[in-house]
Amino acid sequence: MNADSDACSLGTDSQYVELAVEVFSMLADATRVRIILALRGGEMAVGALAEAVGKSPAAVSQHLAKMRLARMVSTRQEGTRVLYRLENEHARQLVADAIFQAEHALGGEPAHHRLHGKSAERTAR
Repeated sequence: MNADSDACSLGTDSQYVELAVEVFSMLADATRVRIILALRGGEMAVGALAEAVGKSPAAVSQHLAKMRLARMVSTRQEGTRVLYRLENEHARQLVADAIFQAEHALGGEPAHHRLHGKSAERTAR
């Protein structure tokens, strides 16, 4: 038995495959992706998130409620304000990787390669 594959549950027969599909389904919404991008910098209240993503506070609240049920975001009360934050780094990383994949779809050298790859080394010299 391979302890590494058991610990990560990355086998094709993983019990988490269906749950992973639900995560992708949750992220298959531009507003939710934008909320995750906005929360990369730390906690935010609904009003600030609404402004950041260009949606009404009511719409953002509905998305946040779903994301909270999916355990992608969590809350903290500060006086009368409710602050939202990413529950862990995985949703942020999924969104970043999806955007990087989208850059590849455009062809040419993606921006993330220029920032982190050999092109960045050449520019630094």
